[in-house]
Amino acid sequence: MSEYFDELEIRKPEARASAIARALPEQILRAQGLAGYGETLSEIEAGSITSVEALAQLPVLRKSHLTQAQAAVRPFGGLTAQAPSDFAHIFQSPGPIYEPGGTGHDWWRMGRFLHACGIGRGDIVQNCFGYHLTPAGMIFENGGRAVGAAVLPAGTGQTELQAQAAHDVGVTAYAGTPDYLKVILDKADELNLTLQITKAAVGGGALFPSLRQDYADRGIACLQCYATADLGNIAYESTAQEGLIVDEGVIVEIVTPGTGDPVVPGEVGEVVVTTLNPDYPLIRFATGDLSAVMEGESPCGRTNLRIKGWMGRADQTTKIKGMFVRPEQVAALVSRHDAIARARVIASREGEADVMTVKIEADGASPENFADAVVDTLKLKGRIEIVARGSLPNDGKVIEDLRSYD
Repeated sequence: MSEYFDELEIRKPEARASAIARALPEQILRAQGLAGYGETLSEIEAGSITSVEALAQLPVLRKSHLTQAQAAVRPFGGLTAQAPSDFAHIFQSPGPIYEPGGTGHDWWRMGRFLHACGIGRGDIVQNCFGYHLTPAGMIFENGGRAVGAAVLPAGTGQTELQAQAAHDVGVTAYAGTPDYLKVILDKADELNLTLQITKAAVGGGALFPSLRQDYADRGIACLQCYATADLGNIAYESTAQEGLIVDEGVIVEIVTPGTGDPVVPGEVGEVVVTTLNPDYPLIRFATGDLSAVMEGESPCGRTNLRIKGWMGRADQTTKIKGMFVRPEQVAALVSRHDAIARARVIASREGEADVMTVKIEADGASPENFADAVVDTLKLKGRIEIVARGSLPNDGKVIEDLRSYD
């Protein structure tokens, strides 16, 4: 079994940049021809968007836009490059939001992750992701086909039957949420069944170090990926276990929450993804998740960008004094004044009243300098504290709620 899924994983940065320069204009041109994008991309010269940096000129596509578009044009909101009946599957996620699915070779790009887990021909994968309406089960099944493994479509629940099946058919690999594998293993122990699982590909939840170690103690190598129903695989772990390596079929940006503005490398921000899938060209799709770029390349030899994995949610909209304060309002406050490097809104309580404190990174300034801007952009009066540049936490938060709701 080759160490790498394909040569794309170990390309030199210049070769990857050159490929992006060819693929991006074509993908944007496809999107411009779709009714679901309306006027949002009409003024863009597709041929001028040839790099990740140039993508920042384009608007961010949010999940709320998908909901609105799908309400107008069923089922995919006019955002797919082919008719709904031409897809192999149509899925429904909470919202509801509908997603297309294909059965072509590695359509969801999950094969790359399974290969990194060491899964391939000769393996039988017990796929414990759901097959009912939502796409996770088919995403991993498609990946199993891409690497030549057999798949036991187990789905969720019925743990005793799952343990029995794993024993009877000689399952060697698990795919599912991080914690459910332990449930199966414990049930197998209870039933005195010997299992042959040595590999695990997990997603859809947090893989805690203690749980990974528990699997390692059982002789199971467990790696995790970051994927969504809309985009498929975005990034994945290799055996190096140093961050998540961005998949070759997507472009990832980290932006200030509530905006489309890229953050400084290493700073926590919202994950925005452009997929190069020609069937479903999502351009600068905001996932709502927080992460950060990691410096350098993975020790495993894969050369693409790495991110730190899931670090929370970017949607920090908070109601203060009966009014919603949104991340984009905080971003507007920062952009209004050149003197402001960063800002953070903190909601707290004093007695039975809400208090809004706005912490502003600015050198040698007075709180009074920003009082009008705070009211104009946040629509509320609040305390203003000037803090030193670089002193606000690098956690992606621009709104922090300290109130207790117990």
